[in-house]
Amino acid sequence: QVQLVESGGGLVQAGGSLRLSCAISGRTGSRYGTAWFRQAPGKERNFVAAITWTGYNTYYADSVKGRFTISRDNAKNTVYLQMNSLKPEDTAVYYCAAVETLSGSIYRPDDYPFWGRGTQLTVSS
Repeated sequence: QVQLVESGGGLVQAGGSLRLSCAISGRTGSRYGTAWFRQAPGKERNFVAAITWTGYNTYYADSVKGRFTISRDNAKNTVYLQMNSLKPEDTAVYYCAAVETLSGSIYRPDDYPFWGRGTQLTVSS
């Protein structure tokens, strides 16, 4: 079993930056492909970014390309989401998700069996 704990959310002004962290623990926790999703009130949970367990491959939603960067430090079993040039529409609960092999479909919540509880990001205009 894998446990995921997100942290780093908060309130930030538009144009600001914030970094989210996802601490991964459990059996071979560092060998999982990991993704960030977000869910705004009344909306579906949407893909934000993903990274393979090696860190060599990353994937982004069009809406965050050039603004967000996903990375990982396997020595610390932690995945990060650096968010720059934040916009009010980035406001959402951000979830970390993991899967044993990041391949094939990676953009749907159903592609990931392990989830954290989320961290709230609010971007004020």
